Amino acid sequence: MTGSKRAMSRTEMDQIDSRLFARSLLSMGRTMTTANVIMQLANPAVGYGVARSKVENGRLDRHPVKRARTTTSYLAVAALGSAADRRRYRQAVNRQHVQVRSDNDSPVEYNAMNPELQLWVAACLYFGWEDIYERVHGPLVGVERETFYQQGKVCGTTLQMPSELWPRNRTAFNDYWHRQIANIEISDEVREFLLGIAHFEYVHPVIAQRYGPVKFRRTIGYLPPEFRNALRVPWTDADQAWFDGYIRQHVERERHTPLWLSQFPFRALLWDVRVRARLGRPLV
Repeated sequence: MTGSKRAMSRTEMDQIDSRLFARSLLSMGRTMTTANVIMQLANPAVGYGVARSKVENGRLDRHPVKRARTTTSYLAVAALGSAADRRRYRQAVNRQHVQVRSDNDSPVEYNAMNPELQLWVAACLYFGWEDIYERVHGPLVGVERETFYQQGKVCGTTLQMPSELWPRNRTAFNDYWHRQIANIEISDEVREFLLGIAHFEYVHPVIAQRYGPVKFRRTIGYLPPEFRNALRVPWTDADQAWFDGYIRQHVERERHTPLWLSQFPFRALLWDVRVRARLGRPLV
């Protein structure tokens, strides 16, 4: 079941308290970002929408630094920003998203302004950052789990997703998640696009050769089995053992890093968004 008891106004959604959810924005989150992109694009409409996007300056495979800044800035604004920050960034993203829609040659119909597709993207973002939070801070239980979850709706309400689309509670989210992953599908075209991102093919060959293998292995490690199967990539016990050791090292480092330091990149990007807005420069 989805939907909250009462639809929130846009003003109320922009004012959502997200302080607990914001504690999930940790530096080790960068290790799972590509896996999260794969999860989002496993929905065929999102996958083709991104792989065939005509918004040239927003393509990850052609402008990786800019796209990484834009996506991380969105998370910073959604989780750490004020109502005014959220409103300004949503308006900027809307100008990009309104251009992303299917045409007569598209295998599936898609529209980046579709709230249901934004719900799926928000759900993937929430799933990923909840995973990071629990790896570092321990399991979320009881009231804390539900509070964290309700605050996590900012992943979608900061765009066009209405609050009532967010599954009513964490249990309902679990039901929604399993219904969705039962229908994920990655075509050969989208798979090639995603594997190129996972292998770091969009950077200089020297960088790809040096960091690509680790990036690929950790990316596949973060994926739930259903997504690995859809992507058609092997995953062995040896791969899992490597991933577990890799994550243990990052979690240990994270637990010894002050929160303010771990979140510094996100807060720096939030500051950058505010400066850009003040100077009248593009936010995305």
